[in-house]
Amino acid sequence: MLSASGELVLRPWEAADAPAFFAAYQDPEIQHWHTRQPTSEDQVREWFEQYHQAWAQETGASWAVTRGGDAVLGRLAMGSLNLDDGVAGCAYWVLPAARGKGVASGALAALSAWALGEAGFHRLHLDHSTRNIASCRVAVKAGFLLEGTKRSDAVHSDGRHDMHLHARIRGDELPS
Repeated sequence: MLSASGELVLRPWEAADAPAFFAAYQDPEIQHWHTRQPTSEDQVREWFEQYHQAWAQETGASWAVTRGGDAVLGRLAMGSLNLDDGVAGCAYWVLPAARGKGVASGALAALSAWALGEAGFHRLHLDHSTRNIASCRVAVKAGFLLEGTKRSDAVHSDGRHDMHLHARIRGDELPS
């Protein structure tokens, strides 16, 4: 578990979180930006098992973003882990009720501090559609510098999008 500002706690997913996770993917914004979507709570529990296996195999990590370890507010994940090079990708979403309250940026900043510190990573990166202004704000607020634009790089519900690439490197300072 990781603690973040505002009593946020990042913890492993539990079977009891399946309804909240599945409900998140009924939100039109999450559906728009995330093409891979679960079709049932049973599938969500299968994904949770895959998340636990990825953690054990050191290939990925996924946390429930919660307030005090209880109610789910969002998801934060690390993937494309390259432990030899110390590089990983990050991804996130938050539930509609948690948006605009610093949940995503606070959780991402806490994860980054842990990953670039104690966990020993050198570089974290993330990308988002150039049309997803909120996600860009989260990345910048969490200290991820904009590095460039990847043209026509990802598919969303309305077709291909250019993607902003952001990164944070060990030693980068958080913006004030």
